[in-house]
Amino acid sequence: MKLFSLAFFFLNLALFVLFTVLSAARYILFPGVWSRMLRHPVQSLFLGTFPMGATTLFSVSITMIYGTYNFGGRLFVYAIWILWWLDVAISVLCCWGTVHIMITLQEHSIESMALTWLLPVVTLVVGASTGGIIAQALIPYSPNAALVTVTFSACIVVIGLALTMMLLPVYLLRTIVYGYSKGPGILSVFFPLGPAGQGAYAILLIGSAFKSILPLTHGASDGLLGTPGTGETIDVICIVVAFALWCFGTMWMGSAFLGLWHSLRRVQVPFRLTFWSMIFPNVRPRVFSDGDTADGVRFQGVYANCTLALAVTFSSSFFRVWGAIYAVGTLLLWIYVAVQTIRMFPSGQIFDALPMEADIGQK
Repeated sequence: MKLFSLAFFFLNLALFVLFTVLSAARYILFPGVWSRMLRHPVQSLFLGTFPMGATTLFSVSITMIYGTYNFGGRLFVYAIWILWWLDVAISVLCCWGTVHIMITLQEHSIESMALTWLLPVVTLVVGASTGGIIAQALIPYSPNAALVTVTFSACIVVIGLALTMMLLPVYLLRTIVYGYSKGPGILSVFFPLGPAGQGAYAILLIGSAFKSILPLTHGASDGLLGTPGTGETIDVICIVVAFALWCFGTMWMGSAFLGLWHSLRRVQVPFRLTFWSMIFPNVRPRVFSDGDTADGVRFQGVYANCTLALAVTFSSSFFRVWGAIYAVGTLLLWIYVAVQTIRMFPSGQIFDALPMEADIGQK
């Protein structure tokens, strides 16, 4: 199972590098595409998927490559830490930059609003969860660096969740007034599970890291950070907040299934690459290290990930069973989407140009 986990990690790394190179070549060979993409009200939103994809590599590098195989030691942890800071900088740029572009360069309306608006915002939440993992690995080498990392992670997860809470009421208003999105757009109803589930998981990791770091025994140890019980108190607060976010995500999950059932009863949605938009909120491969309940890879959504983490926190059979059921369902969803995507290769449909590229090709 560990070998399979390692193989899957390097497959993920190879695909990430491949598509990064292809994307860079696209913008270099066709300079006009970049400015047109930034002005596109939908495609520009997917810029945030780049730093989100990179964070999964950093998380697995710490939990498996370093944690399980003890590869690299201190230098490896610091290298991943530096790359994480670079990724966070890109995430911040994607978040504020994309929102600014939406305001100044693009045209939007309440009727055309979709949950893809969450993509630039979720980058901060995903980056924060990886920061919580890296902070734990930094503690033996530099408690100060670990404290800075987990504190900054707490800041960006709060910002990301705050922006999410601002956007979701707009989507609810749009849905009440205009109804659910038509066609493949209905698949975006699962997007709120992303920031809710990933945010809850990030906050659990952040609370655990604070518990391990605090109280400080040096530096500003005479203040709040040096007070006994501070770490445990922050951890308890984080657990309560994570549970509240889990409840929030559960509400949106029920709404998503109702919306999907309502739409599919009326219109059949043909398979397209947009089906992969369900993967982040519903399916995410997680690699377990020796400190977890099992070694190897599990395919589970960020919602299931949060549910199983709460199962460990509360020692709850309910969370454990529900999380396992949802994880199995998300694995089946991942397999279905992957198989359908592979079936598109012989016909060449997978290479069909998107509208923006088609317009450029005609000119």
